[in-house]
Amino acid sequence: MSTESQNPGSARLRILVVGCGAMGSLFAGHLSEVAEVVGFDANETHLDAIRSDGLRIAAGGEERVFRFEVTSDAAALAGRRFDAALFMVKSGATATVIETLGPTLDGAVLLTLQNGMGNAETLMQVAGARVGRGVTMEAGRYLGPGKVEHLIRGQTSWFGPVRVETHDLQPLAEAFSLAGLKAEVIPDPMGAVWSKFLFNAVMNPVGALVGGDNRARYEVPEVRALIDDMAAEGTAVIEALGGTFAFDPMGFVKKVRSGEVPLSSHCGSMALDIARGAPTEIEELTGFVVREGDRLGVPVEASRSVYRAVKGLEFAARKRASAS
Repeated sequence: MSTESQNPGSARLRILVVGCGAMGSLFAGHLSEVAEVVGFDANETHLDAIRSDGLRIAAGGEERVFRFEVTSDAAALAGRRFDAALFMVKSGATATVIETLGPTLDGAVLLTLQNGMGNAETLMQVAGARVGRGVTMEAGRYLGPGKVEHLIRGQTSWFGPVRVETHDLQPLAEAFSLAGLKAEVIPDPMGAVWSKFLFNAVMNPVGALVGGDNRARYEVPEVRALIDDMAAEGTAVIEALGGTFAFDPMGFVKKVRSGEVPLSSHCGSMALDIARGAPTEIEELTGFVVREGDRLGVPVEASRSVYRAVKGLEFAARKRASAS
């Protein structure tokens, strides 16, 4: 079943979505129902499909089509002004895309919902920028040009200030909620950020190592033990940094193991990156745990072994992709 959604003419917010991969596309599509949205991305094939046929979002056996403006040309945005810029690019691309967009970001609230550590700090380098950070528990998968799948829906996203007033983030949170994406502004987002970070730093690289087969993460005793070792190491590092957790980082894993939540086929974004030869966020996730563990004198041997193995996988996947 397919239905089509049109962007209303009376947009309340002007939102630039920076990075239209799986999650960026999901947010851009849904937000286009309640705001004036522009998607910025380097994948011209994906953008051409959106321009031609709209963005198709598959979820729960249905498909919806969303239409909004997209571009890969920063010069085409010259003179445009946005109320908010939502950063969804891979962590390693944050600094480059900031430089590329330049004055287009002036005056906008910059919000990162990216995986990994260091993105908010990179956004803070934009002179005078109002910066927020947060996490989303929604999940999606890129299916091909112009189409993504909404895998996990109905979860709350949390936004909070880094260098911005909380009330400046409220309009964006309200836009999310109006678009059917639960969102809440909280005074200190770091507890939520640390919780989501640890989950990703453990589960994403393990998902890549098992070749994207989610059953291996839950049904192989040795892999379960590896996950538990990495979680313990990451917890120790974060606590040594003075971090706390807003929720149990491994709570979802425990629910799947107990049978409270069914096992899905989704094995994390890093497995998908490896499969298509794309750069991963291993440096900003598990690499952060390893570097900080070494700096603080916290043992991180399980995390180090996984980090090293994924670096090898990333190299091999990149070589395969370039040869094809």
